[in-house]
Amino acid sequence: MIRTSPTFKALAVPNYRTYAAGAIVSNVGTWMQRVAQDWLVLVLTGSGTALGLVTGLQLLPALLFSPLAGVVADRFPKRRVLMWTQLAMAAPAIVLGVLAVTGVVQTWHVYLIAFLFGVATAFDAPARQSFVGEMVSRDDLPNAVGLNSASFNAARMIGPAVAGLLIAALGSGAAAAGWVILVNGLSYFAVLWSITRLDVDQLHPAPVARRGKGAVRDGVRYVRSRPDLVLTLVTVFFVGTFGMNFQMTSALMATDVFGKGAGEYGVLGSIMAIGSLAGALIAARRAKPRLRLVVGAALVFAVLEIAAGLMPTYLTYALILPFVGLSALTMVTAANATIQMTSDPEMRGRVAALYLMVFMGGGPVGSPFIGWVGEEMGGRWSLLVGGGIVLVAVSVAAGLYLRQHPVTLRWRRPVSPAVLATGRERAEQAASLAS
Repeated sequence: MIRTSPTFKALAVPNYRTYAAGAIVSNVGTWMQRVAQDWLVLVLTGSGTALGLVTGLQLLPALLFSPLAGVVADRFPKRRVLMWTQLAMAAPAIVLGVLAVTGVVQTWHVYLIAFLFGVATAFDAPARQSFVGEMVSRDDLPNAVGLNSASFNAARMIGPAVAGLLIAALGSGAAAAGWVILVNGLSYFAVLWSITRLDVDQLHPAPVARRGKGAVRDGVRYVRSRPDLVLTLVTVFFVGTFGMNFQMTSALMATDVFGKGAGEYGVLGSIMAIGSLAGALIAARRAKPRLRLVVGAALVFAVLEIAAGLMPTYLTYALILPFVGLSALTMVTAANATIQMTSDPEMRGRVAALYLMVFMGGGPVGSPFIGWVGEEMGGRWSLLVGGGIVLVAVSVAAGLYLRQHPVTLRWRRPVSPAVLATGRERAEQAASLAS
């Protein structure tokens, strides 16, 4: 057993350590492709509308297929599902990279491949999230979830910088973007390698869900019967839909409000990533998730976002961004750990899929709205309105929850949870979980 600090204790588990090594490689590749794909679209079209369309097409499958993807994650061994999804994500990336490198890529190719890539991602995400609980013990699960977020945000700091340097070094054209996209396509084989290297005897596979009709409906019914999960998903929806539009709001603040250029805008993304990484590492030290932390972090995030919209200078705006990122990642990590630790194992994939659907699926709705607010009323209002909506919505949702369940917003491990209880039994169990 490897001695580790409390922040990294999940890495003492050999299976998780092997998996995490492949995941960081893939995460860096993912962020490299995000930059390269955007650059490729701009080279081909020069259109911001086309760029938004590609992003929307890549996110749309999360809204369309997440419930079905959750059923797949619960019905089949998650390790096997992840093997197939790595190949399914590598294939479109490699195809797009080859098309760009050979100079035959067209805009419609990017649209189609972005959608296909999004479909593969939609099926990968719930299996990947719920698989963490099969690699580590229940006590180590919050730490592993926090480390996953830390890996993602560390890659967020590294990937775009590497992609930018490579694109510039290779000539800044479509072919240069294609080579970077090819690198991401190959990065999925690092995850595939790590999954095949896992010691299956040390895994803790969840029971496979029964086959038959109504699996999606069962998942929705299960969540509806758990007020604590409903509050978590409502909180995640409003923060993800109206609050976490940082790429757009920071662009508006940097250019329209403070009169800065692309370089200063890029710095803001890196500064926020530092706060997000810190939030993930702090979350990794927590022994167990708490519902009150999910709600509290969301409210703090809303207040900080409003404060960011009121900052008088570029410097003061930059200084507050790490705290915005820290509060956002605290909420996301706590919510993720909550749904994984408090959901019955047979339902975990479907609950994770619903979590991802509300978190990512709201983007096509919230982003255009916040963008319209910024265009019509000014960049500051994109933050003020977004933060205000989150503050009001989460406060109302938490108030309604406390009115029905007048207990502290805290989770406790259930003594003997049932997979599907009656409405009254599940309500009583949810109250005990939150007390």
